[in-house]
Amino acid sequence: MSRLQANLLLLSAAALWGFGNLAQKTVLDHLDPLSAVAMRCLIGGLLILPLVAGERVTRKERDYWISLAKVALLFTAAVTVQQVSYFSASVTNASFLVNTYTVMTPLAAWLLMGERPARTVWYAAAATMAGALLLCGGLSGVGRGDATALLSAACYALWMVELGRHMQAHGNPFTAAAAQFLAVAILILPFGAAYGNLSPDSVTEAGRDLIILGVFSTALAFGFQTAAQRFTPASHAAVIVSATGVFGGLGAALFLGERISPIGVLGAATILGAILFLIWSAAPRPTALGTSEERP
Repeated sequence: MSRLQANLLLLSAAALWGFGNLAQKTVLDHLDPLSAVAMRCLIGGLLILPLVAGERVTRKERDYWISLAKVALLFTAAVTVQQVSYFSASVTNASFLVNTYTVMTPLAAWLLMGERPARTVWYAAAATMAGALLLCGGLSGVGRGDATALLSAACYALWMVELGRHMQAHGNPFTAAAAQFLAVAILILPFGAAYGNLSPDSVTEAGRDLIILGVFSTALAFGFQTAAQRFTPASHAAVIVSATGVFGGLGAALFLGERISPIGVLGAATILGAILFLIWSAAPRPTALGTSEERP
């Protein structure tokens, strides 16, 4: 897979997450956050599980399982805290505030892995952050629940770094994806059953939202990301998937009646422009001999 193909796969994942954010909000009409996130990941994990048989886990030593456990635990924290944030944050605000991990990920990768980001990544990350602030109406527009979305962003930044490190060292994207999803179900479902409103009736009522979240926003979207991160750095991937906020804001305006101010539209356009710039910067360019090479 080329870098450009991996970037386009990440952009597809961002679209699935963005429009799936609507279901993250509406599913709370029927289920508590813990039950919702556990059921979503259970569906996604069961869908991915049959594909694991086609992969050969060649690295079964201790470091492989430790690496996989780190990825699964960080994913559990990130996706659970994000779902909780939708209790009081709007779809638009939550979508874009979670995307601040775009800025956090290059810093985490630099500190934890010594992966010095290219200048194009810093430019795109800065533009993305500025666009997110414009869309939210500045710091004064940050409301209740937004702090939880920011905490989720921090968890996602750490997860992106660990996932990239795991995939580049070990591969096997379906195994990694299934482990992440089923870890959430195993760890969180008991809490939903004990302290939430999990029941056959509530699951049935939330069925449409759970299918959207489990099939499209979990199995497909995170599967795309897991596969793509073997071929692109974590800091690069973080900027591209920040398109989630653009798609989430658009869906919220179209289907939930949330309105974006003119300055918010400018912010969304800024983010989308930064993402397209980053994708273009990684596209192969022709050389004098007619071959192609990746842009730095």
